[in-house]
Amino acid sequence: MQLDDDLQAYVRRLGIEAEPPSVAALARLHRAQLERIPYETTWIHLGDRWSVDRAESVQRIAHRGRGGYCFHVNGAFSVLLRALGYDVTLHVGGVFGPDGPSPESIDNHLVLLVHGLPDDASPDGTWYADAGLGDAIHAPLPLVAGTYRDGPFEFGLGPPSGSVGDWELRHHELGSFTGMVFERERTTIDRFAARNVVLSTSPESVFVKTLTVQRRDADGADIVRGQVLSRVAETATEVRTLETQAEWFDALADIFGLTLDDVDDDARARLWQRVHTTHEAWLASRT
Repeated sequence: MQLDDDLQAYVRRLGIEAEPPSVAALARLHRAQLERIPYETTWIHLGDRWSVDRAESVQRIAHRGRGGYCFHVNGAFSVLLRALGYDVTLHVGGVFGPDGPSPESIDNHLVLLVHGLPDDASPDGTWYADAGLGDAIHAPLPLVAGTYRDGPFEFGLGPPSGSVGDWELRHHELGSFTGMVFERERTTIDRFAARNVVLSTSPESVFVKTLTVQRRDADGADIVRGQVLSRVAETATEVRTLETQAEWFDALADIFGLTLDDVDDDARARLWQRVHTTHEAWLASRT
């Protein structure tokens, strides 16, 4: 198969070989995407403004060693999947917390469905693929209602518990959110442009309030929120504070593959100062 230079660089970053579409090949791609391309919001705290343009997301992943949140990592992943011959479609989703999904949150997440790959687990050949939830699924799930074991975690997939969306993913008990609903109707990346601006600029946005980097692997998930590094496994969460600028940047590079080589020294210093100031304010709020 013929890939352009950007997508060839993308595949190299994933550390796998391009191969024809299959259920097994999709799973390998999905796992590599989760392990090699971090879910990250450092760009927001650096003062950058990223659009949802998928070509720009591919460029950042392929050549700058960056990631992004759902609109970027899933957007770029959809381009790669299509170039590799997969029938992939974009869908509106809404991540929700303990209060449940609401119509107002339905477009805060981008979901991918991959079609035309029938097997015993997915008789109609439709698979739910999602590299944009940080600490959620590691491998794609068949779009079939059920409970699924994925490494140390258990997920539920089925009809929504309320009136919002057509499908609902229930996160594992130690997950960073409660669940996510999504629509079966197809959409385009432009649907998420306005929400992306709000999520990346509003003072009320959780992404603006706290820098987040996440990475899922077969055995659990690594998460940085501000200066706090967590490792979430089946029954426990290990937590430690990254005390210094050097320790913090080393953790981003060593654990998440986020070297930030495209960020100069002055910007790195400002980024650390913002993270540290936010961390100190959080500590003060707890006393």
